[in-house]
Amino acid sequence: MAVIIELKNVSFSAQDGIIVDDVSVDFKVSKTTAIIGPSGGGKSTVLKLTAGLLVPDQGEVLYYDKNIAYMNRAENLEFRREGAFVFQDSALWANQNLDQILELPLKIHYPEMDAKQRAQRIKSVTELVGYRKNLNIRPSALSMGEQKLVAFARAMLCNPSILFLDEWTESLDETSADRLIDIVRQKQKEGTTIIFVSHDLRIIKDLADYIVVIIDGKLSVSAPKEQIMSDMHLKDFLKIGIMS
Repeated sequence: MAVIIELKNVSFSAQDGIIVDDVSVDFKVSKTTAIIGPSGGGKSTVLKLTAGLLVPDQGEVLYYDKNIAYMNRAENLEFRREGAFVFQDSALWANQNLDQILELPLKIHYPEMDAKQRAQRIKSVTELVGYRKNLNIRPSALSMGEQKLVAFARAMLCNPSILFLDEWTESLDETSADRLIDIVRQKQKEGTTIIFVSHDLRIIKDLADYIVVIIDGKLSVSAPKEQIMSDMHLKDFLKIGIMS
């Protein structure tokens, strides 16, 4: 099966020391991979490295065999348009209103769109995720759950072929979480490659084709979900990943 993104011997450090240590793993086209592991173990950093949001200290992150770090401007812009990231903390700009936040990706990636077309697209994705409040307010006026809905809507704007989701149902009520899960299921049917971080066993069992376990910054397990669920030893890694 074709590989869309591959990490080869990737390491990443910060002031507190090594966060990701010599991780090599690949992600298959049109498949869904859950990255799990104990809190603080490096899984969100692995996700950000995979999405090209962080540059590794060592190793390579390859998108269709092309090193993301060496992409030219046009290649990088194409990669950004194809991929969309939902951050755990939503990462909405504090000094702009929601309409401005949602309009920016469309202005960057679809400059041919006029203001009316952008407004129609924004209305479509906000209704899709269940956000129905005013868009002329700043993120600080929203609850954390509402911010997460807007962040997810932002990720849907350009109809990405790759979704990077970091604890994407956190802070949501059950109805809102189920709505986003249904959207992800639909994206799976459309052939979207999805890579997500979650502690929710229900979501992992329901959506994942593959499971990657990161513990203390190292790759502990990478295998199809069915193999992990049927192997008692590997199921122990799954428990570590969702309960720590």
